[in-house]
Amino acid sequence: MPPTESDANVPPCDPALPFVLRASPMQGLGAFATRYIPPGQRIIEYTGERLSTAESEARYPEVAGERHHTFLFSIDDEIVVDAAFGGNEARFINHSCDPNCDAVIEDGRIWIDSARDIVAGEELAYDYGYELKERHSPAAKRRYPCSCGAATCRGTILAKKRQGRV
Repeated sequence: MPPTESDANVPPCDPALPFVLRASPMQGLGAFATRYIPPGQRIIEYTGERLSTAESEARYPEVAGERHHTFLFSIDDEIVVDAAFGGNEARFINHSCDPNCDAVIEDGRIWIDSARDIVAGEELAYDYGYELKERHSPAAKRRYPCSCGAATCRGTILAKKRQGRV
């Protein structure tokens, strides 16, 4: 059974990082800026065990009506990073519908970059844009709730609907 956020041993952050981990009003633990972070700054790499999509689906089988593991991050259609195994502090950066960070995939690696000015004390967050194979039904949205509190909150961490899709 993979570790969960509630039982994860959270080591102190690397002092070189511009954030610390602490309790978040959004969800569990969060990453909070310890100093000003300008827009476009590379903050941290999202690390973990690299798996094939098939391996990740075997590790976390889709079960109708159950929430899927959210430490998984797809690099492409074939490779997934599971931060529950070998992950670093980046796995505690929460979702927001009005994010101050972006997840950037570059050369097969995942980076968290600042998207705008971030002041000391502000929680770091990016839009998870979590993708499900199933339709984004009201029940699916309830399984993946968002508690970011943004004025633009869409109520779910699921990816925005694509334009032109029926």
